[in-house]
Amino acid sequence: MATATSLLNFSSTTKPFLLQPSPRHQKNHQALPLRRRAAAAATYKVTIEHEGTARTIEVGPEETILGRALEEGLSVPHDCKLGVCMTCPARLLAGEVDQSEGMLSDDVVERGYALLCASYPRSDCHIRTIPEDELLSLQLATAND
Repeated sequence: MATATSLLNFSSTTKPFLLQPSPRHQKNHQALPLRRRAAAAATYKVTIEHEGTARTIEVGPEETILGRALEEGLSVPHDCKLGVCMTCPARLLAGEVDQSEGMLSDDVVERGYALLCASYPRSDCHIRTIPEDELLSLQLATAND
């Protein structure tokens, strides 16, 4: 019986390598009500205003607005994609996002500001990109309070 001789040479294996969910994950997935599974697969319409133009894209609840925008070819400001550098600021004009992974203070979030790289839609949204300085001055002002 032939076996793989190294991690880089799989040509001598005898069985095809198939990825399948573990029984635990498969059991949990099947236990979800059909309505909940359908909701998990839903997408939201997110309208992004940037540099005088607006474009609506569909974003899933488990993907960031920035990630989808870039995949759709939108040229929006960004850098670290981790919610730390604040180069992808926006104003949430309508809708709801989860940005609990971002570094904005709670009071700045409550005022309707968001970082696109840390924003996961929770409803249809309307967002306008803003200058980085606007958000930085607000975030720094609240940090000194």
